[in-house]
Amino acid sequence: MREKEILENYITISKEEIESFMNKIDADALQKAKEMIVKAEANGNRVHISGIGKPSHVAEYAASLFSSTGTPAYVLDATEAIHGSSGQVVAGDVVIAISNSGETEELKATVRTLKQNKAVLIAVTGNVDSWLAKECDVCLFAGVKREGDVLNKPPRSSIIAEMIVLQGLSILLQEYKKITPSEYVKWHPGGSLGKSIREGNK
Repeated sequence: MREKEILENYITISKEEIESFMNKIDADALQKAKEMIVKAEANGNRVHISGIGKPSHVAEYAASLFSSTGTPAYVLDATEAIHGSSGQVVAGDVVIAISNSGETEELKATVRTLKQNKAVLIAVTGNVDSWLAKECDVCLFAGVKREGDVLNKPPRSSIIAEMIVLQGLSILLQEYKKITPSEYVKWHPGGSLGKSIREGNK
């Protein structure tokens, strides 16, 4: 019975937190981020996505999602960035940096290096008053107060918020570029998804 109550509590908290967060999504900030990326690509620059810990997995997902919907994106390993990997970022490239607290020391070092490289920086964070939010060119809020468990530390709801924000940005870019099913399937030919598009186009 206790396990059922724990799960019900988690589901209730997650639902409340995500609903509250979605009511606070800043459409203007997302539009500005989209325009930054569009401008960078027009100049021949690239998009990189980075994070430390669990947000690094969000970065991998987002880079794959962006790439499959018309905006090639690359994962930047934030811990390796200060050991040479920041060389993949050149002046004018866009870097999306993900951190719930916006105060992660490892990511701070990476952002400082990227600023020296003259990158355009987009923050995805749950703390709009954080160091990261202030250091980046635009801040996309992705914050929750409760993660969904008694510890309230392991990232759960905050990860969902980060993914929603980046999904929203990917949709704006996809719509701006008017990506069609025939274009999408070129980048995603495999699996049931690719098959459904190919068969639908027959």
